[in-house]
Amino acid sequence: MKQIKLFIFLVLITAQGSVWAERIKDITSIKGVRTNQLVGYGLVVGLDGSGDNTAFTVQSLKSMLGQYGITLPANVNPQVKNIAAVAIHADLPAFAKIGQTIDITVSSLGSAKSLRGGSLLMSPLKGVDGNIYAMAQGNLIVGGLGVEGADGSSLSINIPSVGRIPNGASIEREVANPFASGDHIVLHLKRSDFTTAKRLADTINRVLGPNNAFAQDSVTVAINAPQDISQRVGFVSFIENLEFQPGEAAAKIIINSRSGTVVIGNHVKVYSAAVSHGNLTVTITNSREVVQPEPLSDGVTAIKLETDIEVSEEGSRMFRFPEGVTLSEIVRAVNQVGASPGDLVAILESLKQVGALSAELIVI
Repeated sequence: MKQIKLFIFLVLITAQGSVWAERIKDITSIKGVRTNQLVGYGLVVGLDGSGDNTAFTVQSLKSMLGQYGITLPANVNPQVKNIAAVAIHADLPAFAKIGQTIDITVSSLGSAKSLRGGSLLMSPLKGVDGNIYAMAQGNLIVGGLGVEGADGSSLSINIPSVGRIPNGASIEREVANPFASGDHIVLHLKRSDFTTAKRLADTINRVLGPNNAFAQDSVTVAINAPQDISQRVGFVSFIENLEFQPGEAAAKIIINSRSGTVVIGNHVKVYSAAVSHGNLTVTITNSREVVQPEPLSDGVTAIKLETDIEVSEEGSRMFRFPEGVTLSEIVRAVNQVGASPGDLVAILESLKQVGALSAELIVI
């Protein structure tokens, strides 16, 4: 007998107001100081028979051989299994200089089963503007493992068709950065909030003097900054280490329908409402029955699997939430009637539908 139960882990955030201070650098980013994505295409060679033989892999091999003066007849397609066509991607950090190296990730594009033991041949990495910013090459480090037996059986651990090359790309072009231009430094909050933006500007003005920082919207705070680049670096270092108290987040309830996790933020309240909710229990019983063949027949003994499904519903429970009830009181009321976290999810969804829940309900 197998009984299916729905387990939902309830995570409650019950902080009584924000009494902690955070560094400016932890909750903001500087306008223009960002990473840029690079992508490229290449060939991985030296595989132990785990490569692919797709049309674009063969075409890429012919093009590469042609660059070295080796021309294959048009009707000849080399049958190779030690080569794989791959996509390459990397992040180009802000202020990266020519000659520095960055890590790259290499992923199979075709039917290659594993990139273990392979080497990436020199491949250009381009930005969104089409320019080449780095050149990639090197031996792959593959964390996965894939093996296959002669009878077709196979075993795969992790993902052997993806690998990394630490310091596998050399930067060949720098990205222009507006950090040293203008007379302002602009900070962007990672979480939009008008209260936090105002408090951030007020904190900087208390240190630097009035009218040195001003909030432009719920994300952007502009700060007067020195134009001398050497002074600007020290200025930003000083600003980003200041601490202040950010605004509290809006009341939210987040439900993960796949994992069953419920996260209830602070300030979640409900208005007066009465709730009646019952529980469903699904019971699945699997039984095996041995079926014998008819006497003197050519049949064989078989095992027949029979499944019985039973659904039962417990008696409904009813309870009332008074107006202005807090988060802790919601949980206490649900626990008193013996409801499970699954019941809590259904109750919260119903309260939101009738307009009795003063929080944003997010289902992911």
